[in-house]
Amino acid sequence: MTVIEPSARRPKIVVENVSKIFGPKPAEALARVEAGMGKSELLESFNHVLGLHDINLEISQGETFVIMGLSGSGKSTLIRHFNRLIEPTAGRILVDGGDVLKLKPAELRDFRRKKASMVFQRFALLPHKSVLDNVIYGLVMDGVAISKARERGMEQIELVGLAGYEGHYPGQLSGGMQQRVGLARALATDAEILLMDEAFSALDPLIRHDMQMQLRDIQARLHKTIVFITHDLDEALLLGNHIAILKDGQLRQVGTGAGILMAPADDYVARFVRDVNRARIVTCGALAEPRPVFDNAQAASGSSGWVIISDGCGGHGLMRVGSQGKGNDTVLEDAVTIDASANVEEAFGALSRRDRPLVVTANGQVSGLLGWQTVLRALERN
Repeated sequence: MTVIEPSARRPKIVVENVSKIFGPKPAEALARVEAGMGKSELLESFNHVLGLHDINLEISQGETFVIMGLSGSGKSTLIRHFNRLIEPTAGRILVDGGDVLKLKPAELRDFRRKKASMVFQRFALLPHKSVLDNVIYGLVMDGVAISKARERGMEQIELVGLAGYEGHYPGQLSGGMQQRVGLARALATDAEILLMDEAFSALDPLIRHDMQMQLRDIQARLHKTIVFITHDLDEALLLGNHIAILKDGQLRQVGTGAGILMAPADDYVARFVRDVNRARIVTCGALAEPRPVFDNAQAASGSSGWVIISDGCGGHGLMRVGSQGKGNDTVLEDAVTIDASANVEEAFGALSRRDRPLVVTANGQVSGLLGWQTVLRALERN
């Protein structure tokens, strides 16, 4: 069963019932799949390949949405549907409510140039052109004046940390630098959507991490809608606001990284995430137990357990109230707070030095309490 967590933000991209069969009779093959035939049987008995089956997704505006899976899962096939490098056998793709499959050739070219830029795994740079000329290639092809294109190109080169290399050629650059050129080229068109197909997979681990962190920094400033393909779970958890996991062309689970770790949809997903350090992924806000905030100790007398007392100036105190409000076990003392966005690992130090929970806050507002028992239950392996 596919588990999909709802998204609160407006969808930028909607994938509806998309299926893809590779072979001369895709409609007939799809009918067999709909009747229950699996991927292996379809290939063996009908000589057709199941690329995707009945994929449904919503990708919110401004988020980084990661699609991941092992080789043959269908992840690269899926992203190529978004700009119609591959046509689906069934289903449709909506971008800002418009059906991409209904775009005429000229409209589709315009869509690819201005709406959705693609960054490839092997960079796809023109070796005879300089860094700057590679970055502005799409702008020049679109008829932008060369002076304006160069100005825009230099802005993106500086953004990706390549200032001073604009006159160099791809062969003079490292792999990480070449990938920065590819990213700058995609950003230069000011496209609203970035399609990144295993963009960092060919890089050495240290360079790859640098690129991941740079992409996060760029996204924090530009708020593009990014669809990112990877087979690396750590990369998915680092970059993705939401993650979709595919297996054999089928969607197994969609959700936040923390949501998938804490509640895997099936045994396959559970095995996939089994060795992840959950304490570095799950946030304090995700585990905070809601508690009311009282104006004074007297107002909290009807409660029991740990209660939060406001000092009226933005600070908070903690007090343990006896069962059924019969007296206090501890006197009121200042609470130690932690931001809801902090991962659980960051809370270990504060929790280990105290015999009481932390107050979790988000934007200055109390989200709840976080204690050792809650943390240990959450981090326990399934």
